[in-house]
Amino acid sequence: MKKSLIATGALLVMSSIFVISCGGGASSSNAAADGPTIGVTIYRYDDNFMSFYRRNIESRMSGKANLIINDSQNNQAQQNDQVDVMIQKDSKALAINLVDPQAAQTIIAKAKAKEIPVIFFNKQPSAEAMASYDKTWYVGTTPEESGDMQGKIVVDTWKANPTWDRNGDGIIQYVLLKGEPGHPDAEARTSHVTLYITNNGLKVERLEPEQTAMWDTAKAKDIVDAWMQKHGNKIEYIFCNNDAMALGALQSVQALGYNLEGGDPAKFIPIVGVDAIPEMINEIKKGTVAGSVLNDPVGQSQALVDLTLNAAAGKDPLDGTTWVLDEVKAVRVPYVAITKDNINVAEEAYK
Repeated sequence: MKKSLIATGALLVMSSIFVISCGGGASSSNAAADGPTIGVTIYRYDDNFMSFYRRNIESRMSGKANLIINDSQNNQAQQNDQVDVMIQKDSKALAINLVDPQAAQTIIAKAKAKEIPVIFFNKQPSAEAMASYDKTWYVGTTPEESGDMQGKIVVDTWKANPTWDRNGDGIIQYVLLKGEPGHPDAEARTSHVTLYITNNGLKVERLEPEQTAMWDTAKAKDIVDAWMQKHGNKIEYIFCNNDAMALGALQSVQALGYNLEGGDPAKFIPIVGVDAIPEMINEIKKGTVAGSVLNDPVGQSQALVDLTLNAAAGKDPLDGTTWVLDEVKAVRVPYVAITKDNINVAEEAYK
């Protein structure tokens, strides 16, 4: 009798856990016995920023939905297959972090055929794709704003630290690490950081054509290694499209004795990133980098969960929320420029 009760209890526990593996990159998450099934894809689990985003999605969906969440491993074909499986599993809504923004129309067509709402996040589809289905929305940011915020950090810190102008010519000699080519955020950050700087009265000189490090720390380090070997102390600022690349740049210059905590101020090359992830926050506090731009994973994940759960329930996506949609059906969560002076703002975002 006791064995029978134990076995029955085990079965009940197992039945309360929703586990699915598909497309070679799926994980299990929290389940709610009476909640809707929600399908989620992340373009890459090992992306620094998206790892925090994913954890926030999982915690906010906990107890509210049966969550199918997939690692697309930066492979659009694999993501398409994962979407097919999530549709077959009767998902009531899909939350999609695209591998390739150009693939949005393909995913929309799959969902539209079954009248399943789709909420894209982090990588924005084209306005045409968004307009092609009335049950499609987007949660993200305004990409240009991150470049402007990064430019503001550069302007403010450069003016506050005249010794950073090593050759005294009044011009910022810089290099720039770019993210994924064609990614809306990478393109906007690359153009807007220097546009903001020059619009605010400073001059810049690019020492090298920007190079793409694909958001990756190791790739960024290799590129900056080569730049340092060629230019060394002539580099007066390093602009990075994200923090992972900024941390790679930091590793490179620190290997040469620059940017050490409490080190020689004459051996400091200011570095600025985007995302304000915890590792970067720590470096800002130590004074080894100039700053970053908070790409709020808490606010964005909350907006995504709110819209997705409402859409899955057949409600207006904004029902019961304070979020606002713009003209392309997008919720925009604002960026915040982060330096040592307001580091507490970034720290709060990760509590």
